[in-house]
Amino acid sequence: MRVGEHGRSLIYGFSEDAVAAAKVISDFAKGNDKLVIKGGAYAGKALDANGIKALAAIPSREVLIAQVAGLLKSPIQRVAGVLAAVAAKKGGEAAAA
Repeated sequence: MRVGEHGRSLIYGFSEDAVAAAKVISDFAKGNDKLVIKGGAYAGKALDANGIKALAAIPSREVLIAQVAGLLKSPIQRVAGVLAAVAAKKGGEAAAA
């Protein structure tokens, strides 16, 4: 820890999941006005406070996977619905004949 012109500063690195770490620190900072996020680093690049907030806003890996799965499922459901309608129509035509 070092004492600078604006008070104490802490530089610390933790967690292999930078998004989760940014979320924890950002959430804690919201409820504690003594913790001020000044910046950080991700993938070897320096981030300012807004960059850390943006990193914290990224959904978790599990949420992203679920969103992609939902996107893939939607067209498949539509195709299945169209095929079911075509099969029902052909079944109705066969019964009428």
